[in-house]
Amino acid sequence: MQANKNKAFILIILLIATILSPLDFYIVNLALTPIQKGLNTSAGQLQMIVSFYTCAYAVFQITGGRLGDLLGKKQMFLTGLFGFISASAICGLAISPTMIIVGRVMQGVSGAIMAPQVLAIIHVTFTEKEKTKVMALYSFTFGLAAVLGQYLGGLLIAYNIMDLGWRVIFLMNIPIGLTAFIGAIFLLPKPEKEPSDSIDILGIILLSLSLGLIVYPLTLVSEEGWSITVITMLLSSFMFLISFITYQKKMVAKSKTPLIDLNVFKFKNLSIGSFVAFLFYTSGIFYLALGIYLQEDQHWSSLDAGTAIVPFGIAFLISSLGSPKVVKWIGNTILNIGILTKALGFILIIYSISLPSPTGILFSIGLALAGCGMGLTLSSIVRISLLNIPHRYAGLASGVINCSLQIGSAIGVAGIGSVFFSLGREHSFAYAFQISLTIVVVLLGIACCSALFITKKR
Repeated sequence: MQANKNKAFILIILLIATILSPLDFYIVNLALTPIQKGLNTSAGQLQMIVSFYTCAYAVFQITGGRLGDLLGKKQMFLTGLFGFISASAICGLAISPTMIIVGRVMQGVSGAIMAPQVLAIIHVTFTEKEKTKVMALYSFTFGLAAVLGQYLGGLLIAYNIMDLGWRVIFLMNIPIGLTAFIGAIFLLPKPEKEPSDSIDILGIILLSLSLGLIVYPLTLVSEEGWSITVITMLLSSFMFLISFITYQKKMVAKSKTPLIDLNVFKFKNLSIGSFVAFLFYTSGIFYLALGIYLQEDQHWSSLDAGTAIVPFGIAFLISSLGSPKVVKWIGNTILNIGILTKALGFILIIYSISLPSPTGILFSIGLALAGCGMGLTLSSIVRISLLNIPHRYAGLASGVINCSLQIGSAIGVAGIGSVFFSLGREHSFAYAFQISLTIVVVLLGIACCSALFITKKR
């Protein structure tokens, strides 16, 4: 009984910390206009506030997971959480665009150090039977972040809580984070370390450059087009990736500890699951595009635009909590069903936008279906990808799957986002929203087909 009670407290601490990173991703979308007015930022700097956070969060996921394996998951969890709290204070107290951009990068890096430890601690603390319910709650946390983020962003701006304006969206992370930090010090178990304490610094640099040079130039396309600078960065990213893989193989050949033990990709569920996770999370453009479409094309207020996400969020929450029962009924096929449900929701939204009442009942049904698909998929993709992964690979595997999700989101926001903004300027944001969601639906179709390879068996 005491062990179960400790597990419950551990899970609560992990979930409180987990909500911080996605909450900041969602909440800032509706705060960009007041930030622009308050700090006199340019359009490019506004894009950096969003994209640099996503980029940093994605790039350092694998590094964060590996550091947890080498230095201890509890230690790195506390380090990442403290860093996130400090970075939130910098953002909330920012007096210049540069200061808030630096704070956002620090938030992304800190979140990337913290996030893999959450999954790794879950992986080594709970049994396979318990993980179905635990991952449902983990997914529920992201759904809660989606609802609270979009809605609170509009609410806090509209009512100017404590006369702090947009700053409160960052400063509120401090009491939430400190609660989790204090609890983690006393309750989280001290995990085992690997025999080697070496850190692959060159591997970290090569991988970070490779991923950064994929994501960052895509954020420039909407303003610069496919310039020589953008193309050069993208080509350089592949060169760094090849160099990274070659170097990792040499490390193994010399019996040294690499950043990524490439043997982890011999587990089919992780390698295919990472690809599915990447494709699925390219839908990250949806949240940004939805807010802009409703405000720019439909002329909704920021509060109304934030409220629009409610059908999506409620369905997300319900499907996340109900996913364990669905798993008992259809097994791991829940992953395919979830992806298809989200795609169907987007198809309904695409169709409804062309109707005389584009934001009517069909639009709300589409949002609800998309949210339901999100909840079913997110609660399953991580669990299925980490099935039967040895404990010694727990941090690394968690970092890989998290990195896949966040790189997918970053590329969705940056790459598909460039298409969205370009079409929005040339035609309308309604048309741009439709085309962007169409691209996402195609990618979801590919993800669903790929997922069949890891969901055939119950």
